[in-house]
Amino acid sequence: MFQHSFADKLNDKAYTLTPPTPVANPKLLAWSKDVAAMLELVPTDDVIQTLAGNQLLPGMKPIATRYGGHQFGHWAGQLGDGRAILLGEKNGQEIQLKGAGITPYSRRGDGRAVLRSSVREYLCSEVMHFLGIPTTRALSLVGTGEDVLRDMFYDGNAAMEPGAIVTRVAPTFIRFGHFQIHTAHNEIDELKRLVDYTLGFYPGHTLESFFQELCERTAKLMVEWMRVGFVHGVMNTDNMSILGLTIDYGPYGWLDVYDPNWTPNTTDNQHRRYRFSQQPGIALWNLNRLAEALSPLSTDLTKSLESFRNVFLGEWEKMMSAKLGLNTFHAELIMQLDSLLQMQETDMTLFYRELADCTEKGIPENCFYQELQSETRSVLERWVAQWRSFAPDAELMNRTNPLFLVRNYLAQEAIDDLTKGDDRKLKALELALRTPYELNDQTQLFIGKRPEWARSKAGCSALSCSS
Repeated sequence: MFQHSFADKLNDKAYTLTPPTPVANPKLLAWSKDVAAMLELVPTDDVIQTLAGNQLLPGMKPIATRYGGHQFGHWAGQLGDGRAILLGEKNGQEIQLKGAGITPYSRRGDGRAVLRSSVREYLCSEVMHFLGIPTTRALSLVGTGEDVLRDMFYDGNAAMEPGAIVTRVAPTFIRFGHFQIHTAHNEIDELKRLVDYTLGFYPGHTLESFFQELCERTAKLMVEWMRVGFVHGVMNTDNMSILGLTIDYGPYGWLDVYDPNWTPNTTDNQHRRYRFSQQPGIALWNLNRLAEALSPLSTDLTKSLESFRNVFLGEWEKMMSAKLGLNTFHAELIMQLDSLLQMQETDMTLFYRELADCTEKGIPENCFYQELQSETRSVLERWVAQWRSFAPDAELMNRTNPLFLVRNYLAQEAIDDLTKGDDRKLKALELALRTPYELNDQTQLFIGKRPEWARSKAGCSALSCSS
C-alpha cells in the first residue's frame, strides 16, 4: 500500500494535485531489480501501466511540487516540477515519474521527456549507486510509444524523438529551492512546516544541527564527485538535494580527458560556472542561498557553512591519498600530478588504474590520447619514482578508482541502438555498472579510452539541457 507523507503533511502552497497524462503504447525498457526489491514491486502489467502514467495504485496521490531556485547564479523565481510527478511512497522511498505529462509548473513545456535523456538518467543513477556515491535511484525506464518534439541544440532545428518516462526513487526529492520559494514569497508558516517535515529525515536534529549535517553531507558528496571525475553540469539550487544526494541527471559528464575547466553543459560553455574544479565552490554558494532562505527561522548558520570547508578539505585530502594508494597526504606530489595530467590529453580513469600496476616498475603509457611525448615521459618517470618511494598500496587504489564508468559515448551508443529496437547494449551496460571497480566479463566490454569518433559527436561529450 502506498502512502504520501509530503502531500499529507504539507499544504497546497507546496504542491498541486497533478494526474499523469496517459500514453498510447507503453513498453518496459529497463528495470532495476535492486530498487524493485527495495520497494517490493514486480513488473506486472498493472505496475508497468502505473509507471507509464496510465493508472494509479491504491494509496497513490499524484502531485507536482512547487519550488524556486537560482539558475546559473541568478534568481529564477518560481520553477517547480515541470515534468516530474510524485506518486507517493513505499517502504520509506518516494516514487516519482519524470516525463509523465504537463504540470502547472511546466513553463510552456509539454511535461514529457525524450528517450535519450531518460536512458542517461536511468544508467547514471544506477552506476553512481554502485560507485558508492549518494544518489537518487532509478526503478524503471518505460518507452511511451509517442514521439516528442525537441530542439536538441537550440538552433531552430527541432525534430521528433521517441518519448520515455524514468521512475526515480529517493527518501525525499526536497530541494534547496523548496525552501527558497516560501521565503521569497514571505510564506513563513509554510517554511516552518517544510522545515519540520524535513527534520523527520534527520531524527534528533534541530534546524541548526540539520543544516550543519547537510553542509557536511554536501561537502562529502563533492569529494565523491571529484574522486570519479563526475561533472553534474547544472548545479542550480533547485538541483540540490536536501539529503545530500546527487539529483537530476541532465547534461552531466565524466572526465574522459582530465581537464579541471571542463563542463559537459553546452549552455555553460561561455562562463563555465559548473566546471569540474568549481563544483565544491558552487555547492558552498548554494548552501549560502539555502541559509538565506532559512534565515527567518534561524540566523545561527554561519558555523555550519565553515564546517563545509573543513570537511571538504579533510575528506578531499583523504580521497586523493587513497587514489594514489597512500596513507598520508603529500600536497606537493598531488600538485605535481595535477600539472602532469594536463601536459597532454590523459584519460583520468585509465591513468589511475594503470598506475596501480606500476607500484614496482614501469609507468602508465596506455592512458594518453596521443603518443606519449618525450617531455611528458620524462616528467612522468620522475613523478612515478617519487610516488613509488612512499610504498603505495595497489589494492587501496583499485578500491578507490573505478575501472568502468557509463561514459557519455557508451550511453549514446545504447540510445542509438535502442531507438532502432536493439536493447542489447543497454542490457550489457546494466550488467557492467553493477561492478565498476572490477575487471570481469561484463566490464571488459566497455573499458578503454573514448574513441576519436566520439570526440565531437552529439551526446558523446558535451550535451545541452534539451530533454
